[in-house]
Amino acid sequence: MNIDHIKDNLAKIDNLANHIGIELVSTPDPNSCVAKMKVDNRNRQPFGYLSGGATLAMAETLAGAGSYCICPEALACVGQNVHGNHIHPAKEGETVTATAHIIHKGKSSHIWQVDVRNDDGQLISSISVTNYIFYRQ
Repeated sequence: MNIDHIKDNLAKIDNLANHIGIELVSTPDPNSCVAKMKVDNRNRQPFGYLSGGATLAMAETLAGAGSYCICPEALACVGQNVHGNHIHPAKEGETVTATAHIIHKGKSSHIWQVDVRNDDGQLISSISVTNYIFYRQ
């Protein structure tokens, strides 16, 4: 999924993704997209591990970018539900990669499965994101 235009737009404004170090990455697969984030002082907890909240923010940002790409211009999307299971800690200095796959593309909702892995490919978190789709006003 080509999300370069969203990445370019985010680079121009002050937003959470930039503050915590989320980098969006396009993929050749039209049903998935990727984000990367280095674990550092912007997104870690005091013990030096990736914050679960930062991980959820990464997943919601990525799924939102994916929904935005597949919605017609007259529609908007917002996060409705984020549910995650944190399985393994990621240490400061590691880079985590989130891969989002759309599993439901309805008229009023999209559901994404987002898996976050460390540099070794170990599963860090498994997250489900539901986005609400509606007509812009």
